[in-house]
Amino acid sequence: MQKIVPCLWFNGDAEEAAEFYVSLLPDSHIDRILKSPADTPSGPAGMVLTVEFTLAGMQYVGLNGDPQFPFTEAVSFQIHCDDQPEVDRLWAAIAEGGSEVACGWVKDRWGLSWQIVPRQMIELLNDPDTARARRAQEAMMQMVKIDIATIERAADGIS
Repeated sequence: MQKIVPCLWFNGDAEEAAEFYVSLLPDSHIDRILKSPADTPSGPAGMVLTVEFTLAGMQYVGLNGDPQFPFTEAVSFQIHCDDQPEVDRLWAAIAEGGSEVACGWVKDRWGLSWQIVPRQMIELLNDPDTARARRAQEAMMQMVKIDIATIERAADGIS
């Protein structure tokens, strides 16, 4: 059991969200569902209170609350992707019912923000050639979903 487990507050649909999240990445699964033994301000006894799930090997808890505490962009999850097909697949799944933002950020249908980040982009932004890194960042800043080939061409000074 990991020492720190992020707890995500949902408006009654933690189980649906957890099922969606675990469908996205390997080493992901629902671990346990706790039904409330008593009435709570969020609902009656017997409702799903928490959903414990593992996402890419990391444990999370989804808590069914109410609309009092919606997600904000102040917290987001980064998914590091190995190639463009992985970026495209995750982007499409997360954006469905949500909203595309900018620079690799996308909100899912519950309002949780995700950053779909190609590993190549991180490497380019950390390139010791600062002009190359700058061109890569400038290209990324013009994008919504990240396109690896376009960023690589920009880094190489190819328009």
